[in-house]
Amino acid sequence: MKTQFFAVKDIVRITGVTARTLHFYDKINLLKPTRLSDKGYRAYSREDLASLQTILFLKEMDLSLKEISDIMQLSKVEQLQILKMHHQTLLAKQQRLGTIISALEEYVSGKEIFNLNIFNNSPILPLQQQYSREAKIVYGETEKYKEYEKNLEKLSDKEKENLSYEFANNMEKVFKKLAKQIHTPPSSKEVQKLISEWKSYLEQNMTCDTEILKCIANDYKSDKRWKNYFNQFSDEDLSEFVYLAIMYYCKTSR
Repeated sequence: MKTQFFAVKDIVRITGVTARTLHFYDKINLLKPTRLSDKGYRAYSREDLASLQTILFLKEMDLSLKEISDIMQLSKVEQLQILKMHHQTLLAKQQRLGTIISALEEYVSGKEIFNLNIFNNSPILPLQQQYSREAKIVYGETEKYKEYEKNLEKLSDKEKENLSYEFANNMEKVFKKLAKQIHTPPSSKEVQKLISEWKSYLEQNMTCDTEILKCIANDYKSDKRWKNYFNQFSDEDLSEFVYLAIMYYCKTSR
């Protein structure tokens, strides 16, 4: 049987790649045609076509042309070894993409960004860890925060995780209760009782004096992230309401 050769137009029709792509692959020595006529017409063998299909497959994996060129120089066995490692990379990317998609769905549905499970398995620190480091910078020189850190050191990683989850859950519950009281004076007995409950959650690991409570209240009022967080519980300015309630609590608890 006579060897079958394909012109550029044939390869374009078979694979869907453009003539410009074929010319570029030839120029960079990624895929050179088996034959080149006196007039400069390229003729591709079936082996060339198989190589092109492999190149296109590797390109779908987001490998660079340099990486693809290096792989194409290897034996079949060596290629499979490289691709097995790349397979693991793709699986990790798939898992990461799933996390991002889930976080995006939660974010567009109204969940605030610092409640999202993102930046895990990433060079960027998880948000909860970012907030912990931010708190250390803001409050780290106070005796109460140092006391809090000492208490944390006694806990296992699992205990810390459970504590963080329980704390966030309790805070969310008390802020939802405060949202229902937003038309009640911040100085009212009902509101002050909720502020006392809020303080009790803070004091599970540290003693909160009025200085720290005022700092936290000011953060609630001035930090856009906190304001956005409170907005999910109320259509009104809940952060301002909580700020006033905490400041009244500090004034009367001396």
